[in-house]
Order: sequence, then C-alpha cells, then structure tokens
Amino acid sequence: MTLLDQILEHNEQFVAKKEYENYQTTKFPDKKLVVLSCMDTRLVELLPRAMNFSNGDIKHVKNAGAIVSHPFGSIMRSILVAIYALKADEVCVVGHHDCGMGSINPSAILDEAINRGVSEEIIATMEHSGINLHDWLKGFNSVEESVQNSVEMIKNHPLLPSGISVHGLVIDPKTGRLDKVVEGY
Repeated sequence: MTLLDQILEHNEQFVAKKEYENYQTTKFPDKKLVVLSCMDTRLVELLPRAMNFSNGDIKHVKNAGAIVSHPFGSIMRSILVAIYALKADEVCVVGHHDCGMGSINPSAILDEAINRGVSEEIIATMEHSGINLHDWLKGFNSVEESVQNSVEMIKNHPLLPSGISVHGLVIDPKTGRLDKVVEGY
C-alpha cells in the first residue's frame, strides 16, 4: 500500500467517525496573529504548544528557515492576506536553533538535483536567464540575524499598514524555549 493510499484510508475513517469536529473553527485567527516559522518536522507540534496556541488561534505560514527572501514573494503575500483579509494585527517570525538552512550547501543541492534527473542544461539556462541559483538556495550563518532580517523586510514593506507589530523569536527544537530577538511593540 502506498503512502497516499494509507492517508486516504485513514481519512475515510477520520471523516466517518466525525473526528474533524474537534478541529472546527473559523478562518479568522482568534489571537489575531500570523506566525512565520520554519517547516522543520520538530516544530509541528512543539511550536504551538511552546507558544500556547490551539487550533484556530493563529495563521501559520511555513517555509525553509522562516525566511522572507523577497518582498513580493508568496511568504509576504500570505502575511499581507492574513492581515488584510483575515484580521491579523501582529506578525511573529520564529526561527530555530539547529536549522538546516544554517548549513545548507547550494552546490550540494544542485548536484543532487542533477543526480535526480534535472539536466545540467536546465540549470545553465536558468543561470544564463539571470537566476543566481546559489544565492536563491543559500541559507544563513546566524538564526538570530536571519530572524532580524525577515522582521525588517516585513516591517518595511510598503503595503504593511501602520500599527502592525512585528516580532522575532528563536525556539530551541529540543526544549521549546523561546528567546526574543525583536519585540515589535
């Protein structure tokens, strides 16, 4: 049985038993907060528990490293939608110690892409088109500096309304301890 088949089999029982009723809420975050965090598997349940969030409390946006890498990319769009359409009035960027983006090797990623069937011609074409794949794939040296940079990009966005507090935290994925990098008030 494939993983997808296992998921769908479980889902059929989940729906039949009405287990979804435990998770019903509105699309509006009760705590009026949008959180940008890393997609690290260790944070899936730890982060909400460490921050005292339940289902429906926040809008949660995730990516590799909790990085806002472009002011007009999908992460910033999601944050603005959470503010304008879903009534969030605070933003919190949460990075974490021992993040894979702190040690990512763009050359190794591109080598692995080639090993998995992406042609060198495609990579060369992208780079000749002005896309610097090494810059695009790079991570960071300091999680605190990365959180600070993402907070600054959000705070200085031309479409961010005044009065929105933007905070920055770093979580320890072993203990759940939160350290403040930026207080946005």
